[in-house]
Amino acid sequence: MGGRFEPPASTAGEPFWEASREERLVLPWCEECSRPHWYPRASCPHCSSGRLVWKQASGEGVVYAVSVQARPGNPLMSGRVPYAVALVELPEGVRLMAEIDTDDPWSVRVGDKVKASWEPLSDGRRLLCFRPATTGEG
Repeated sequence: MGGRFEPPASTAGEPFWEASREERLVLPWCEECSRPHWYPRASCPHCSSGRLVWKQASGEGVVYAVSVQARPGNPLMSGRVPYAVALVELPEGVRLMAEIDTDDPWSVRVGDKVKASWEPLSDGRRLLCFRPATTGEG
């Protein structure tokens, strides 16, 4: 694939990026209301508590919405078109946006099962993507 826009690291997302180096998907959970959320922030969007911990997620999900990018929104992504970007719903109860790693982005459909995959970034972090789950995988 071509170039890649590399997202900046943030203080709130540091635990996510550290886990990404080991290809582990973690999510922030509130200790007060016992709910996960996405994106990383200083307080729970459900109850406003600041008592947050990071927990391992399954790495599995379902495509909730998808868009195929035939023209990149960022020039750094021009060598990657077309590519599919999806809103993926995780069984933990959050939705997050990620690229779907596939040779045929036009084949990605709402309801498709996907699994986490990781693309290396220049600083050792890994970018969360998803790939189609193949039949027969448990």
